[in-house]
Amino acid sequence: MSVADNGGPSRPTDRPTAGIDWASEDHAVSIVDPDGVELERFIVSHTAAGLRRLPGRLHRAGVAEVGIERPDGPVVDALLDAGLIVLVVAPNQLRNLRGRYGSAGNKDDSFDAFVLADTVRTDRVRLRPLAPDSAATVTLRMTVRARLDLVTTRVALGNQLRAHLQTTLPAAVGLFRDIDSDITLAFLRRFPSQDKADWLSTVRLEKWLRAIGYNHLANLDRLWTHLHGAARGTTGTQAEARAHITLALVAALTAVRQQIAVLDAQIAQQLAAHPDAEIFTSLPRSGNVRAARLLAEIGDARGRYPTPESLTCLAGAAPSTRQSG
Repeated sequence: MSVADNGGPSRPTDRPTAGIDWASEDHAVSIVDPDGVELERFIVSHTAAGLRRLPGRLHRAGVAEVGIERPDGPVVDALLDAGLIVLVVAPNQLRNLRGRYGSAGNKDDSFDAFVLADTVRTDRVRLRPLAPDSAATVTLRMTVRARLDLVTTRVALGNQLRAHLQTTLPAAVGLFRDIDSDITLAFLRRFPSQDKADWLSTVRLEKWLRAIGYNHLANLDRLWTHLHGAARGTTGTQAEARAHITLALVAALTAVRQQIAVLDAQIAQQLAAHPDAEIFTSLPRSGNVRAARLLAEIGDARGRYPTPESLTCLAGAAPSTRQSG
């Protein structure tokens, strides 16, 4: 297949084209022949298995080019990985193109998939094919998304620990700033129950804080007031069982935080080695993780965002100017 001078692909002969209407749970697919006659229409589930089968089904139908409304996401990744040419038709363009096929203008997923497929057939010279991201960007994206999943897990575990402590040891909630901070987790490992915390005196609390290298001893009086002014937690026969639960949650949080730190180091290395790192790290208050997330999600396939406005739409804003007369 050749590429025309305007950046769009030239018209191939005798090849069906496909359109995919993206949705959250499943995707409508339409395949049309070179004369615009619909050959096939089907639904693909938004699952790993469904996205694996989709490219194979398109290849078996002889499809080389696919029209879709968005330039990124798992469906686009699956199509590009399979060697298919992906052409983006913006949602506002698709809305206007429906008028070619009828005046009702109703929104129907399967019909939109047909419109996308037929638009690729008739207007491919006006559409820009997507290029896959570089291997460096794909690797960075995998690491960044894995880190985000672990952060989500950390937040969930922190909320679970906080809810557990409201009954088991209320004094530990708010004692230090964050429920999953190093100092909070160290405190709970040493004093996982109300019975253990009752052993503390002002002198013992100060000695323990010094032993673990706590650098804010000016807060000692506030910590002591909080610790002994809070509601009492569980004591007696249930205290030991609840202490085991506390330690289990602390261990899980500690492990997740350690793995987040490991991924942070990998992200820093991958970002430093990326050719576009300087662009994203130069943004105000970017930092390694934020810069890496921006780079990973925007990608380095510039054809996805041919104008500043198209990139702005990725953030959920669609600037436009209306002029009349």
